[in-house]
Amino acid sequence: MAKLYFKYGAMGSSKTAQALITKYNYEENDLNVWLVKPSADTRDGEQLLRSRIGLEAVCEVIGPETDVYTRFWQTQLGKCDVIIVDECQFMTGAQIDQLRAIVNDFNIPVMCFGLRTDFQTRLFPGSLRLMEIADTIQEIKTICDCGAKATVNARIDGDGHIITEGAQVVLGGNDSYIAMCHRCYVNGIREHKVIKLHNH
Repeated sequence: MAKLYFKYGAMGSSKTAQALITKYNYEENDLNVWLVKPSADTRDGEQLLRSRIGLEAVCEVIGPETDVYTRFWQTQLGKCDVIIVDECQFMTGAQIDQLRAIVNDFNIPVMCFGLRTDFQTRLFPGSLRLMEIADTIQEIKTICDCGAKATVNARIDGDGHIITEGAQVVLGGNDSYIAMCHRCYVNGIREHKVIKLHNH
């Protein structure tokens, strides 16, 4: 039986690279992959998924108003063996339910890669729904600069301080976010520390 997978990690845990490697592995076995990303992720331009280590692939961009089940039915039915979704935290709860229905109705595995929580340590809507209904939930681990496991996606301002207020979605990479353990995150806020980003 096919499953709905949620593979989550903090920023910099190679989620996109793992999504693209998974795609490659399926295709190497002559299986067809429907690679999808939400339209909220515009960093690499339309219809391109790119990892920090340079892997990339063309994908379909799904807007928040798109019914993923209907889109699958219209364009992928009979052609697709697996669905891979990157940046799944930006999917709506309804879209996660639609992916769940594809797994149930067509026995197609769906692998979702993304963040669990935002810069305020709150679940994204897509991630929340996946935590509730995914068959398999797997953490992709990365480490804080102190060596502990990183679980927080800290947003950093131009002066190097941790931002604690603002919009949930602000796109950025190593220029504005860093993965931290919860202890370093709390201490960084409490002590108003200057945090060194990895691209500087």
